[in-house]
Amino acid sequence: QVQVVESGGGLVQAGGSLRLSCAASGRTFSSYTMGWFRQAPGKEREFVAAISRSAADYQDSVKGRFTISRDNAENTVYLQMNSLKPEDTAVYYCAARTGGYYSATYLDWTYDYWGQGTQVTVSS
Repeated sequence: QVQVVESGGGLVQAGGSLRLSCAASGRTFSSYTMGWFRQAPGKEREFVAAISRSAADYQDSVKGRFTISRDNAENTVYLQMNSLKPEDTAVYYCAARTGGYYSATYLDWTYDYWGQGTQVTVSS
C-alpha cells in the first residue's frame, strides 16, 4: 500500500505562484510515475502533469507556466505553478503509478494510488 499526501494549496491572485508538494510512501518511489490531476467544480478530472524516471509531460494549457519535478531522496514530487489564472482553480490531486507498462501518462485509470486533494483557488 502506498500513501500519497498533497500539500501546498491555497488562495492566490491571478498572476501569482504556488508550489504543491506530494509525498508518497514506498521504497521504490524512484520507479513510480507521479502525476498531478485537477478537478474544477462541475467538470471532469483532467490531467495536469506527470513525471516518470526520465521525462515530464504537461497538459497544453499549463505548458510554460507549470513545472513538475521530483526529489527521489525525499519521496516527493512538486508542481510549481506560475502565472496562475482563474481557470486553474480546482482541487489538485497527486497520484502514483507503481506498476504497469503504459506509455501514456495522462490516463488517470493507470494510476493506482491517489491523494486526498488540495484546493487551489485563483482570484481575478
